[in-house]
Amino acid sequence: MAIDSDGVGGCGGIHLLSLRWEVMISSIFKPAVTSFITPVARFALRIGITPNAVSWVGAIGVTISSLYFYPRGDFFLGSAVVFVFALSDLFDGTMARISKTGASRWGGFLDSTIDRVTDSAILIGITVYLIDADDRLSTVVLVTLVTGLLVPYIRAKAECFAIACSGGIAERTERLMISMSAIALDGLGIPYVLAIGMWLLAILGLVTVFQRMMIVKRALK
Repeated sequence: MAIDSDGVGGCGGIHLLSLRWEVMISSIFKPAVTSFITPVARFALRIGITPNAVSWVGAIGVTISSLYFYPRGDFFLGSAVVFVFALSDLFDGTMARISKTGASRWGGFLDSTIDRVTDSAILIGITVYLIDADDRLSTVVLVTLVTGLLVPYIRAKAECFAIACSGGIAERTERLMISMSAIALDGLGIPYVLAIGMWLLAILGLVTVFQRMMIVKRALK
C-alpha cells in the first residue's frame, strides 16, 4: 500500500502511522502464521476442497454463531466459536494463491462480500443483546456497523473512478481485532471493556470514513 502524504494532505501523517503499524504487525506475525497455514492449505487442495467452499463454510459458521450466541449473552463462548470459523478467512486466501489456477476475480468478489456479511452479523448479534437489555450502547454499536459498511463502500466507489483508496487509521483487520477482543473480554466479566471497545470502534470508523472521503475529494480535484 503506497502512501503519498502530499496527496492526502493533512491525513498523510495518520495514514503513514497506520502503514507503519501494519508493517510492524505483519513482520512479527506473518511468518509464523504462514508457516502454519500453508501446509494445511496444500492438504485441503489435495483432497479436493476449494477456496470458495472454505469461504462459504466460514461465512455460514460466523453468521450463525454470532446470531445465536451473542443475543443470548454468551459472549466468550460465542467469540471462541466465531474465531474458529473466522480462520477460514486466512485459509481460503492462501489456498487460492497456491492453487494451480491461482486467485480468481470471482473468488475475490465473493471473499469481499462475505467479509461484509460476517462483520455485520457480529455487530448485529451484539446490538440485539443490548437492545433487549435496554442498553444505550446499542446506538454506538449501530454507528460502528454503519461505518464498517461505509469504509469498504467508499473504497469500492473510489475504484470506479480509478482512485486508490485503501488508507485510513482503522481498516478491517484492526476493527475486527478490537471488536472481537472487547466482546470476548466482556464475556469474561471484565467491566466496561465492551463499552470502551465499541466507542473506540465508532470513533475510528468515523475517522476512517472521513479520511477516505478526503482522499477521494482531493483526487477528483
